[in-house]
Amino acid sequence: MKPIPVTVLTGFLGAGKTTVLNRLLRGTEGKRYAVIVNEYGELGIDGSLVVGAEEEVYELNNGCVCCKLRGDLLRVASNLVKRPGRFDGIIIETTGLADPAPVVQTFYFDDLLRHHTRIDSVICVVDTRHVAGQLRDAPETGAQLAQADLVLLNKADLADEALLAEAQHAVQHINPTAELQRSVHGDIALAQLLDRGAFDLSRLRVQGPRLGATPAGQPSHVYRPAATGQHSQGIVSVSLSFARPLDRSRFMPWLQRLVTERGADLLRAKGIVAFEGDDRRFVFQAVHMTVDSGLDRAWADGESRESRLVFIGRNFDADDLRSELAHCLADADVVMS
Repeated sequence: MKPIPVTVLTGFLGAGKTTVLNRLLRGTEGKRYAVIVNEYGELGIDGSLVVGAEEEVYELNNGCVCCKLRGDLLRVASNLVKRPGRFDGIIIETTGLADPAPVVQTFYFDDLLRHHTRIDSVICVVDTRHVAGQLRDAPETGAQLAQADLVLLNKADLADEALLAEAQHAVQHINPTAELQRSVHGDIALAQLLDRGAFDLSRLRVQGPRLGATPAGQPSHVYRPAATGQHSQGIVSVSLSFARPLDRSRFMPWLQRLVTERGADLLRAKGIVAFEGDDRRFVFQAVHMTVDSGLDRAWADGESRESRLVFIGRNFDADDLRSELAHCLADADVVMS
């Protein structure tokens, strides 16, 4: 049996996640979805499709309020995959203050869930009017955006073109690889939300940066918070590309060290890598300390065998990452001498 796809719906308080969820479920006639809501309150949908999971709220010493999923998520999800019958998918709506990473990691770390489910997509809903300010004032917003593969600019009807452009620019500074879609009252085609395969390595896409130009001879781009503090504190997006192949025996230990030593700061990373002497693409993605990687399809005839890597996290330096990866190049010994 194919693994059950899991969609994680995240977004800051008031962005419209529940509206998107209700719209989504009303369009799934003939299919059966389980919904795990990490939030108090009731949803206006068929109760037989809802599995409630109460949230835990911790007040941190600095006065911030952060919510984390308990073992309830593991228990509820495990019970779902053991049930007779078949769910077409599982949708998880997090609280407005949640970091979606623990959800993703739960489905990778647990043996039962890893064999019977697959993370399909992380969708972040944002309030178009307020996202730029929230990135400045609420660090949760940046973490949610950084891990998304699809960002819905919701309430787009309440923003003029200038505000929409500002919101899009702010989102792309945090996550230049995410797909952006505008929505009104959470109304978006079902096909754009489900079965995206964004976490499927065989369908992984690593887009090039869409902001600014590529300086001649420079293999990297870095998006930093504006001097005015417009974007989320400390989060940068670094995109690197290398025309020369990398050495597998150097790159793999480097990647393992990165997630082991800096996983807490690594919100999302993904890449398509060309290894010397290998005719197949190597693909990887990481969320904090969770890494999924493997060999992909063969490089196509005429396709540029260029390694493309994207790292989104806190306090990363583009020059440091580029220098470390330069030592992983297959001809690094020659270049460095």
